[in-house]
Amino acid sequence: MSQSATIELTCELIRRRSLSPHDADCQAVLAARLEMLGFRCEHLSFGRVENLWARYGNDQPLLAFVGHTDVVPSGPAADWSTPPFEPSLREGRLYGRGAADMKGSLAAFITACERFLGHHPGALQGSIALLITSDEEGDAIDGTARVVETLRARGEHIDLCLVGEPSSETMSADTIKIGRRGSLHAHLSVRGIQGHVAYPQRARNPIHQFAPALLELAMRTWDNGNASFPPTTMQVSNIHAGTGATNVIPGSLRADVNFRFCTERTAQDIRREVEHTFARHNLDCQIDWRLSAEPFLTEQGPLLEATLAAIVDVTGHAARTSTTGGTSDGRFVARGGAQVIELGPINRTIHQVDEHVDVADLDTISAIYERILERLLA
Repeated sequence: MSQSATIELTCELIRRRSLSPHDADCQAVLAARLEMLGFRCEHLSFGRVENLWARYGNDQPLLAFVGHTDVVPSGPAADWSTPPFEPSLREGRLYGRGAADMKGSLAAFITACERFLGHHPGALQGSIALLITSDEEGDAIDGTARVVETLRARGEHIDLCLVGEPSSETMSADTIKIGRRGSLHAHLSVRGIQGHVAYPQRARNPIHQFAPALLELAMRTWDNGNASFPPTTMQVSNIHAGTGATNVIPGSLRADVNFRFCTERTAQDIRREVEHTFARHNLDCQIDWRLSAEPFLTEQGPLLEATLAAIVDVTGHAARTSTTGGTSDGRFVARGGAQVIELGPINRTIHQVDEHVDVADLDTISAIYERILERLLA
């Protein structure tokens, strides 16, 4: 049985070992296809990060497909049923690192544009672009964020943004992400006084000091969320203290705490409450804060309406909207006022051993992307 153009391109991308932040020439493969369609392709490199900005047309609105070629490490290759960077088709599924996150969506972007422009060779009611980075799974500093800054500096504005992150949960296109929570990270350094466990009066144990404050924060209800977002949450990801000896009170403690916050809170609110809590507990500590994402939300508008309708057109079922999950590069585009949604294949196996996607799902996603283009730009 012959493979679809979307599956063939996905396989070609999976073969390229594009561990973040390396692109492994994936973007060159995509650019070659896009240039044949008449896209103007720019390769924007910042540090070790490769970015592709490709645009067709000059008019507004500008609809940008946003994605990434970089993937996370595969883990031990011996744990995989087949080599992670050798695409394997079996029982209607395509296996390989990046099949779902998100080389399948990249291929679907390309094939949707190919079919759409083949059917609509005349003037469009707007423009199409692709913004592809190799820095989404990594630091996300020199990727989409830098490209958006570059575009803004020269007066290019993205109006509508579709991110191809794997948003579906149990069946193709059952879920659209219409926003994401913010992410605020705190790296804590709590100072104590090292000493002998038999002479605690001569020491100050930072673990004992930190524990009551941590309990208070962990038990706190930060908010109840709202109609669009789940409640704000706090999670401790790392705690390090001690010398390894059992008879030494540690002199310091380090911890990492992450807050995923909704629009009921601001990063400033959270910082203030944490710092006040630590002050009440007389902690001698330093907090290094890093805000990696503000929450964003795309409510009713042309992009969401076209996407919901396109899903019904192609699949016959209605999709639900959601703001759950981690962050995505959509946050950088949303800063400029663009409508941003995320729609991609099922996310069940992303970052796992034997990552895979149903072949039929990728073809469905490509058909939906094409129908979105028709509804918005034809």
